[in-house]
Amino acid sequence: MDFSLTEEHQMLRDSVRDFAEREVGPIISEYDKRQKSVYPQVLPKMGELGILGVCIPEKLEGSGLDYLALAIVSEELERMDTSLRVIMSVHTALSSLSLYQWGTTEQQEKYLIPQAKGKKIGAFGLTEPNTGSDVANLKTKAVVEGDEFVLNGAKQWISLVEVADNFLIFAKLGKEKGYRGIAAFIVEKEFSGVSTTSFHDKLGIRTGDTGEIILQDVRVPKENLLGQEGEGFKIAMSALDNGRFTVAAGACGLIKASIDASVEYCHERKAFGQEIGKFELIQEHLAYMQAGYDQSQLLVYKCAWMKNQGLKNTRETAIAKWQATNHASDAANRAIQIHGANGYSGDFPVERYWRNARANTILEGTNEIQKLIQGSFLLGYRKPTSLRCTLPAYEHES
Repeated sequence: MDFSLTEEHQMLRDSVRDFAEREVGPIISEYDKRQKSVYPQVLPKMGELGILGVCIPEKLEGSGLDYLALAIVSEELERMDTSLRVIMSVHTALSSLSLYQWGTTEQQEKYLIPQAKGKKIGAFGLTEPNTGSDVANLKTKAVVEGDEFVLNGAKQWISLVEVADNFLIFAKLGKEKGYRGIAAFIVEKEFSGVSTTSFHDKLGIRTGDTGEIILQDVRVPKENLLGQEGEGFKIAMSALDNGRFTVAAGACGLIKASIDASVEYCHERKAFGQEIGKFELIQEHLAYMQAGYDQSQLLVYKCAWMKNQGLKNTRETAIAKWQATNHASDAANRAIQIHGANGYSGDFPVERYWRNARANTILEGTNEIQKLIQGSFLLGYRKPTSLRCTLPAYEHES
């Protein structure tokens, strides 16, 4: 088993790291304190770099790289700040890959290609004010009127809500109850009846906009139905496999940032006549942080390999998301402890890491849901299932 990165992967990692440090590093602390979104500033530049369509084939105007590349980009972006990785989770993994997997040729030409090029931004509307993990109990409704669907409802905790051009909206359609009655729709922000608002005073991810979508008699053309009627739940679950993969990869970046900040501080801070890094209990914290990083990255890289092979990976991405985000929370907490009182101050980045890490254990399915996925697979209550549309295995394009 070869764990070395290809030259292409190394160049990608270095270019994304350089972008994050050059474009975002000087402003991220101030933007976080002001709760100001970095998205208007960074999205055009990310589009120019080609990372918004990193794993979309070149024939669809993407970069044509593999799923390990998506993991590398996600890790490097969250090494700077979680809000940057959220772009890859929402725009690329949840929205663009869903269009790639389930979209018609016409839908891909109209929506996926501009998103892969970074000309348009996609977002994902699943969570509702009273519905999070209980996806089958969505309250947003869609009814058929002539050649259109009419949508009414609300979506909440939606990332990229202010910068997105298109939303993938999930709603109940028809008489089927539960998850069988869910359908997915491509809804343009410019459609009449769509309105958005942003949330403020969040604990973390303060440099990314998160908010609510209100759908009031929104008329959606029938050709904007993604997949078939009743396939919405399957589309959402397959999308979450991709989203959780990027969350897990990003968590590796947050762990690495916590380690880097702590190592630097251990050399700078002196107590009792020596660097605090000389103290064995400080070294114990660092050891646990590094172990968490190595374990998490191995899980992520296994998922990347499975995705490249076109293998089903629901259980594997769930455990990677669960473990990596738990390790990230632990690493950020240990980083604060190493920094002592300074770690509690906004003058150092580790308190921001901790606030951001806390969100990752909730979004893309709470970690409790990830545990239930493990149990249901182990007990045989749940098995890998074949879908009408599957995400293709990676094929290198020459």
